[in-house]
Amino acid sequence: MSAIPDTVVPRPRPAGGPAGDEARLPPPEPGGFRGAAEAAARRFGPALGLFGAVKLIGFSVFMMLLESSGKFRTNNPRYGGGTHPWDVLGSWDGWWYQNVAQVGYDPKLLPDTGGFFTIQQNSSAFFPLYPGLVRLVSDGTGLGLYGAGMLVSVVSSFAAAAGVYAVVAHLGGHRAGVIAAAVWGAFPGAGVAWAVYTESLFVALAAWACYFTMTRQWPNAALVAFTAGLSRPASMTLIAGVALAAAGALYRRRDGVAGPLAAILLPPLAFFGYTGWVGWRMGHWDGYLTLQRGGWLHFFDWGGYTSTAVSNILVGETNYLYPYPTEDLIAVVVLFALPVLLVPFLARRPPLVLVVYTVGSLIVTLGSQQMFGTLSRFVLPVFPLTLPIALGLNRLSRPVLAAVLGTAAVASGWYAGFVIFELGIP
Repeated sequence: MSAIPDTVVPRPRPAGGPAGDEARLPPPEPGGFRGAAEAAARRFGPALGLFGAVKLIGFSVFMMLLESSGKFRTNNPRYGGGTHPWDVLGSWDGWWYQNVAQVGYDPKLLPDTGGFFTIQQNSSAFFPLYPGLVRLVSDGTGLGLYGAGMLVSVVSSFAAAAGVYAVVAHLGGHRAGVIAAAVWGAFPGAGVAWAVYTESLFVALAAWACYFTMTRQWPNAALVAFTAGLSRPASMTLIAGVALAAAGALYRRRDGVAGPLAAILLPPLAFFGYTGWVGWRMGHWDGYLTLQRGGWLHFFDWGGYTSTAVSNILVGETNYLYPYPTEDLIAVVVLFALPVLLVPFLARRPPLVLVVYTVGSLIVTLGSQQMFGTLSRFVLPVFPLTLPIALGLNRLSRPVLAAVLGTAAVASGWYAGFVIFELGIP
């Protein structure tokens, strides 16, 4: 914890520049690549070091709990099982991503008459960026698909932590940014950050797209948001946030035309390009949505399913789809925590891109039918909610902060890892 400065109160933000002590970080020194690397290490090193410590503690606890319970040995390898505890990290959605990386896509809408589903599940529900990177890394390194997937996720998690730091430090100072990176590592659902899942990659892209938008680096924002559009369906709220912020810049005429216009027009091409291709291959313009609804029972229902699930859980009933008592109880706690975090976040009047991304993501998540217990995982990408937590923790002394983050790291191995993989479905 020694990498965190002793300052406990963020300094006022200088007009027109980054917040407090972020503005006083030493500028990059000349010297080409070496100088840039040293400057980056000074800027991001504390955040990445603390994030890595929190994740390593949580991951170790997760693995110990898996070994202690032994449930993974009797579970289907595709559904939370395997020979070794770490095999669990490549199951559930991880199985689908490895399948795409191995054989690619064959988009189809085939009827399914068994159970709740009307359409057979098909891998085209999973966006192509992550499995494409997994295949590229596997071919380039000789690692198997599982090893390549873990490598992509772990490296992406550090890129995500750096992005979370950059956004929060810009608004609340260097120390708050360091704390925010660690808090994100212990967030509910953070167990999938080091698993064959897309969350780390998507948050890395989302955080940096938001940062580039906030700092009016429009070409970078356009390119990163475009790439995010190939990563997962949740990218649509990020794309909307970047576009609205760029539209504001165009209206104010302070950043030229080409950059903001690219940030408006380029990112949607990735999202609609992939979903449009899936629909074309299926012979239905809404084939992607039809697959999600019929094959996974995922669709926007204005919060009907969330309301039903919560009302049942609060009175100890299970009259809703996919009840998982422990995972669902944690999801209820997460749900009740959202307004506690959202209101102070909005009260700080953050940049438009963060508001649209945060509020839009929560509306889509809470307003859709999906397994209620997965709420903790779907909230993981909403990294701006680390801002009020980080600012609150920023007031603590170093020993107290170490105790809080250390306890959260240990606990996250259970609530953010073991629960969602073994006592529910991630």
